[in-house]
Amino acid sequence: MKKILTTITLTATLLMTSAQKFETRQITDKSGYSYETVEGDKNGVRIYTLKNGLKVYLAKNDDAPRIQTYIPVRTGSNNDPADNTGLAHYLEHMMFKGTSNLASGNWAKEKPLLDEISELYEQHKAEKDPEKKKAIYKKIDEISQEASKYAIANEYDKAISSLGATGTNAHTWLDETVYKNNIPNNELEKWLKVEKERFSELVLRLFHTELEAVYEEFNRAQDNDSRLVNYELMDALFPKHPNGQQTTIGKSDHLKNPSMVAIHKYFDTYYVPNNYAMVLVGDLDFDKTIKLVDEYFGGFKFSELPKKETITEEPMTKIVERTVKSPSAPRLQLAWRTDSYGTNGARLADMVANILTNSGESGLIDLNINQKQKALRAFAYASPFKNYGNFSMVIVPKNDQSLDDAKKLLLEQIDLVKKGDFPDWLIPSIVNDMKIQRMKSFETADGLATTLYQTYIGNQSWENELNELNEYSKITKADVVKFANDFFKDNYVVIKKEKGVNDKLVRVENPGITPVKINRDAQSPFLKEVMGITPAEIKPQFVDYAKAIKTDKIGDKKASFVNNKYNDVAQVFFIYPFGGDHDKELGLATQVLQYLGTDKLTPEQLKQEFFKLGITNDFRTAPDQLIISLTGLEENMPKGIELLKNWMQNAKPDEKVYIDYVQTILESREVAKKDKNRIMNALSNYAKFGKDSRMTDVVSKDRLNSIKSVEMTQKIQNLLKMPYQIFFYGNDFGKFKNYAKSFVEKETLKVPARKIYPEPATTGKVFFTNYDMVQTEMSKIGRGSDVNTENFGKINVFNEYFGRGLSSIVFQEIRESKSLAYTAYVSYAANNELKHPDYVTTYIGTQANKLPQAVNAMDELMANLPQIPAQFENARNSALKQIASQRITRTNIFFSQLNLQKLGISTDFRKNIYSQIEKLTLKDLTDYYNSTIKPLQYNTAIIGKKENLDMDAMNKMGTFHEVTLEEIFGY
Repeated sequence: MKKILTTITLTATLLMTSAQKFETRQITDKSGYSYETVEGDKNGVRIYTLKNGLKVYLAKNDDAPRIQTYIPVRTGSNNDPADNTGLAHYLEHMMFKGTSNLASGNWAKEKPLLDEISELYEQHKAEKDPEKKKAIYKKIDEISQEASKYAIANEYDKAISSLGATGTNAHTWLDETVYKNNIPNNELEKWLKVEKERFSELVLRLFHTELEAVYEEFNRAQDNDSRLVNYELMDALFPKHPNGQQTTIGKSDHLKNPSMVAIHKYFDTYYVPNNYAMVLVGDLDFDKTIKLVDEYFGGFKFSELPKKETITEEPMTKIVERTVKSPSAPRLQLAWRTDSYGTNGARLADMVANILTNSGESGLIDLNINQKQKALRAFAYASPFKNYGNFSMVIVPKNDQSLDDAKKLLLEQIDLVKKGDFPDWLIPSIVNDMKIQRMKSFETADGLATTLYQTYIGNQSWENELNELNEYSKITKADVVKFANDFFKDNYVVIKKEKGVNDKLVRVENPGITPVKINRDAQSPFLKEVMGITPAEIKPQFVDYAKAIKTDKIGDKKASFVNNKYNDVAQVFFIYPFGGDHDKELGLATQVLQYLGTDKLTPEQLKQEFFKLGITNDFRTAPDQLIISLTGLEENMPKGIELLKNWMQNAKPDEKVYIDYVQTILESREVAKKDKNRIMNALSNYAKFGKDSRMTDVVSKDRLNSIKSVEMTQKIQNLLKMPYQIFFYGNDFGKFKNYAKSFVEKETLKVPARKIYPEPATTGKVFFTNYDMVQTEMSKIGRGSDVNTENFGKINVFNEYFGRGLSSIVFQEIRESKSLAYTAYVSYAANNELKHPDYVTTYIGTQANKLPQAVNAMDELMANLPQIPAQFENARNSALKQIASQRITRTNIFFSQLNLQKLGISTDFRKNIYSQIEKLTLKDLTDYYNSTIKPLQYNTAIIGKKENLDMDAMNKMGTFHEVTLEEIFGY
């Protein structure tokens, strides 16, 4: 044991000595553009600054002929006017509504109407008489109908989806608003053309319908337990600063009394080129790309930004306690105000958070609370902002614990940090883990692009960002102890989340918006111009699995290998051809294992040894398979595999640990029955499969109490003697085969029989569960025919055209036209196994008083597939472009093949799907819809507050059943 510990500690120390200093260089390319690059940056990031102040971050990633794009704007809710909170977020929504050229059918006629609406909103905002306000809003609604005749809804989304873009979205936070797209690289110029148009001016069309969508988002936030806690926490931490005084979503009164004038002013002030950046990471040419960006965005004019008042918080000198109530289980959060992003104080706070909880589960909270099962769950994290930040500790107590007892547990861990009562190797191991996580993140275009935009928002240089890990490596134990003693005093916020009735909910009346015309068939001249540009074609590339995956034998086990050409992080997978359907106690055994040590290592020591190696382990049980995996530096993988086998082979039964874990399971089940999201998931499963499903077929309380710990360890030991295959993703397959031999034992045990669960027909039943919430969520599930791979192309286009995404018919009609829901979609999910049925799911999340209208709108759409040829062609071409520019890489090469085998397919089936879509017509899709989807009957799952339901509407949907939590969860 001592020898192992010494070797591992030395490995960690050696890794720590490889710190590299990064320094910025200024270079001018052959075209005359100057850019910054950082010497030693393996990512080759180039940072240009155009004459108008626009920052352009470019980096190459040739995984696929695609580019991850972000346009981060250095403004968010912290810049909202005090009387217009939520403005930045609402503006983000309106940035998808187009301009005078994009999404307008006749700007000359539309503009005067929008100006009139704007003036009416100013009158509405100023008016105090409720009845007069209603009259003004009715006038707004009337003129909006007239204006909508000239609007072309979702034309931005149609333009972007026509490029084959994915991930189209945006978000707003304290100091940032970020616009996102992932595009094929041959569509870069068209994307720039569209984005230039979008950022050139703001047109607030379809304003009042989108306002209702934002209010639905506000309602969703009220039903979001985490947000309720966070609002209170931030308000208490920052009694003066906008961090705590202006929520991103905004106040209810402000959302209901918006000012179009204020939104235009905000856009003109902050959406200027010297206040946003262009981040492009992917398969790009630096010289061509910067020329294109300059061509399209270089013409925007520099504008001085307003000087912002510096708001300084007084130091906290006492404990501030708040209480939040909701139907979910109790929990406690403690928070301290920290220094800003990029400061040494923020790094020290982050280091303490990692000393308490880390990915290796070897922190003080991990070992002293979670491992010892003193609470259901606890963790810590540090979140630095542009101004200030917060350090938080969260705990979900057990039933017999008060929130004060839980608080004491957390503060005990802080005291240990203050005393330096943590091992010397922990800080170097944390920094090594940070390096590994960064390597994994920067492998992908999105991972690197995300860090780049965050660096821009935080006003940090790329040099400083790359040197950040060097700064972490300088942190000593003495530094941490001094920081902890100076920082952690009686100067924190306590948020007690109790189970109870939330008396702060804002109940909203349906304003009775008249559905607006969305002109589905229309196209603006601008869109036609964009669609008429034909870029160089990207040819699809399909995987030859026989060439991409090397196979061999290790003992009697099949071993597969895919080369990692990116870095030194390796992954090993042991894949068993059985799972929870074969043995429903298998997942229990792997979970219990996490709390057990071996004959030579305590559970705590075992976790520490893995973390010292920089290797994480994962046991994942699915219905049809179990996958055990290790991830970490390849040079340490031999020790990782040795440690894993020793753990599985010599896991030491511990009856007390098992009994404690059973109690944790039973209490966690009660927590699940108070959580809205878990209830909705269980209810949807019940509507889909009925009472006899794998979700309800849980290990009973009696069985849990009768099991002995040795039964669990025996199951783990048996895994070593059962059938499985091995997959290695790394660099040296030959070396891996040699050291992996020690793991492999002779196969002597058989795969247990699989339980087959019924998949009954859906017959028009309505299942309801009562929950105190503002919104109502409804999901309809229809069982289709058994999966047929020949339909995959049709299914792909159906989802793109009709049911999913911002440019889909369902989204346009239910949200954009009628403003009946924040979220609405229809999804056709093909089964991933032969001889099992497909399922069609419709979903609506809305206010209870809007639900009958939303259901009717959905039913009308589902009655007959809408015929919009231009939109169909757009969806079909988008699907083709996505496949053509997609590349299967890394571990996905192996797992895509493994998944296809369940469908009886041995080749890259995307080739067949691509061919199907190329030939697909709207008539083909309509015929498929009429024969396959239209005849389906649906069962319905609804969660909400019963007193808010329209029971007449419910009964019209089918036979109504109110089901208990015990029925849907199976316990």
